[in-house]
Amino acid sequence: MTLNPLMTNTTDTVFSDLIASQGYVIADGAMGTQLFAAGLDSGNPPEAWNVDHPTKIQAVHQAYLQAGSDMILTNSFGANSFRLKLHNLHNKTLELNEAAAHNARKAADEESERNGRPVLVAGSMGPTGELLSPLGEMTVSACEEAYARQAEGLAAGGADLLWVETMSDLNEVMAAVSGARMASILPVAVTMSFDTVGRTMMGVTGQMMSQHLKELDLVAIGANCGNQLADTEAAVVQMIAGLGREKSEGETSNDVPSTSTAVIVKANAGIPEWKRTAMVYNGSPEMMAASAHRMLSAGATIIGGCCGTTSEHIRKISSVLKGGEPVPDIPAPISASTPSENTTTTRRRQRRRQRTQNNDLRKRPVVP
Repeated sequence: MTLNPLMTNTTDTVFSDLIASQGYVIADGAMGTQLFAAGLDSGNPPEAWNVDHPTKIQAVHQAYLQAGSDMILTNSFGANSFRLKLHNLHNKTLELNEAAAHNARKAADEESERNGRPVLVAGSMGPTGELLSPLGEMTVSACEEAYARQAEGLAAGGADLLWVETMSDLNEVMAAVSGARMASILPVAVTMSFDTVGRTMMGVTGQMMSQHLKELDLVAIGANCGNQLADTEAAVVQMIAGLGREKSEGETSNDVPSTSTAVIVKANAGIPEWKRTAMVYNGSPEMMAASAHRMLSAGATIIGGCCGTTSEHIRKISSVLKGGEPVPDIPAPISASTPSENTTTTRRRQRRRQRTQNNDLRKRPVVP
């Protein structure tokens, strides 16, 4: 196995070469939905496939790399001891995480050797599924220990950075970052999921996230997953503003200083819908490419997809951002948490109409 070349690099340099050369980093898409398509049974842990079916995991990574991804996430989203305990696999935390990173590293190294381009491996670390005390029974120290153990395995397997993702609680984020740094010197990125009317499940907005995390020396922060594309985009825009990274006229992503915290967007490919007996996401590659272009123009520099995103979505995103084809003519969705001027005007008219009707009713004589 090739040792990850960025093991001793600082957070300032992980993405700087890629961003300086092309203005952005294209991340990958979904892992879970791809594994279900490959035969993973619902309810079974995807992380077990790192050991049981490594070639199938590597095939998912390879498909994204061939589509244009510059960075792939390991198949370790639920590989912390709390979630693995649900499947009686908590004693294999180190083994499964190391195998996850090894599978991604192998695919990344093969792509680099084949096409002579750098590929980053991000060690995915999802939420524990538990609530921190006093809302739940998980202590901060237990949370830190779980993430430290996971980070240890991912670093040993060859990850270039650690990727804390789909979080909803800032306190759990802080514990995850602390735990990761107990076990590894790798840079850390964090994304949260804005799935409750523009907020996380615990009420965090994009602005709150950037304010609380910008002093942690994270290599990147951003949004992934979420309830709808509009709210994910809105949260990312808030983060960009919170970090002071709004683009000025004529500025490109290449002008972003290498010491800046990068901004991530990995939205779902639309929303899930039942089609016959299958659950599919309704977001087309064109829709995701249009969103990617909007987010790049707004100041995000790490762009990929989450649930429902396939290699075809990533291929379209890559082609559009590289200028190989025009930006799809698809308007930006309207976020429920940030209503447009037209929406606000309509609501004001409705309220005025209702007040007028109420006044008319009060003026009418009472009929016995």
